[in-house]
Amino acid sequence: MKLVAATLTASAFAPFGDVIALRDTPDKVINQGLCGRHHDLADLDFHGGRAGISLFDAEPRSLPYRLEMVERHPDGAQAFLPMTGQPFLVIVAPDEAGRPGIPRAFLTKPHQGVCYKRGAWHGVLTPLHAPGLFAVVDRIGPGPNLEEHCFSKPYEVVLPD
Repeated sequence: MKLVAATLTASAFAPFGDVIALRDTPDKVINQGLCGRHHDLADLDFHGGRAGISLFDAEPRSLPYRLEMVERHPDGAQAFLPMTGQPFLVIVAPDEAGRPGIPRAFLTKPHQGVCYKRGAWHGVLTPLHAPGLFAVVDRIGPGPNLEEHCFSKPYEVVLPD
């Protein structure tokens, strides 16, 4: 089963979370007029914990990409902020009665990040170029906050022709 990765846009990604990217103009200019602040770009919804910042160093993947599994975090949103200008693959799936539905794949533009909503099914971190270095903001706290689902048949993620 093939999934064709679409360009990541805020409207297409909205059911699953927020796209983190510069707006056309900043909300405010600060630091003596030398810095544009693009304010409050993602909803960090946490239950029973606190926000933490971690660094992830993921090995690059190649296309076509074999999607075998998705996961979700029922107690907290999870934001991925690339620390390079390279695009990466984002995979999400709608929730259908507690199980993931048919996945969707997106390719970010340079300097875009994402924030998955609390409980949104998503693929693992999938950089396409080295280094796969990301700042991740997610829930730090007690209790299980990870559910995984393996598909009976894997999907193949490709770019459009």
